[in-house]
Amino acid sequence: MGSGFASCCIFLSVLLLAFMLGQGRNVRRHHVEEGSTGLNYLRQASSSIDGDRIDPSGKIFFKMDDLKVGKTMAIYLTNKDPSTSPHLLSREEANSIPFSSAKIAQIIDFFRFSKDSHQAKAIEYTIKQCELEPLEDELRFCATSLESMLDYASSLLGKKAQLQVFTTTFVENPTVPFRNYTILAVPERIRSTKMVACHTLPYPYAVFYCHNTPKSETRLFKVLLGAENGDRVRALAACHMDTSRWDVDHVSFQLLKIKPGSSPVCHVFPPDNLVWVALPA
Repeated sequence: MGSGFASCCIFLSVLLLAFMLGQGRNVRRHHVEEGSTGLNYLRQASSSIDGDRIDPSGKIFFKMDDLKVGKTMAIYLTNKDPSTSPHLLSREEANSIPFSSAKIAQIIDFFRFSKDSHQAKAIEYTIKQCELEPLEDELRFCATSLESMLDYASSLLGKKAQLQVFTTTFVENPTVPFRNYTILAVPERIRSTKMVACHTLPYPYAVFYCHNTPKSETRLFKVLLGAENGDRVRALAACHMDTSRWDVDHVSFQLLKIKPGSSPVCHVFPPDNLVWVALPA
């Protein structure tokens, strides 16, 4: 199963950079995508819970005991069309555009959005997310170019380390985002003690919130999922082994009906997220 996953060595990422930069021009015309990318549910407590009602896009969590062949779970996974999604800019172009809360009005004007538009609200939201103080035991960075993302991953994983990047991929595009998936094969653990997860944020060009928690153990797995209609997903999943310092109101605890520190919490990465790891020496 491992050979089918979206993975590549660092030199292939340079080729990916060239491809993305070729599509990343005319940045002023890019649409700001709406919808959850999973970041709110991974980093923050949710305010969208009303009794047993939870935003379906938050249903990406499960218990580590569920990580076994034959287990069926309701999971939200949506596959965005890359041709309509914002693309990464070069470092030079990204650095030429302001990116701070002090310049929000200038940024909105640069992209020619109305100050009351949902695009303007998304810009303000993303910049504020990027300026938040890190959580306890968290290192974080917002990457506005692939060069800056690679630099950040290398700085945490090792300048001389052989890096590999993983993501969730669909064998074919799903017809609906929320459905029951069954684990079809024994999950394969990715043997790396270091990882940097990068989550997309809504913005006119691609912005990734990248972070890691070096003092907390996180286990990474490749999981083959299958739906009743025959759809297949090669999913990337992470299991956080110590949740004792998580917010007691975190949506995962309410969804799984557990308490902080009582059990590891696992989640599937949305397909537009990237996870960098350092391969074992």
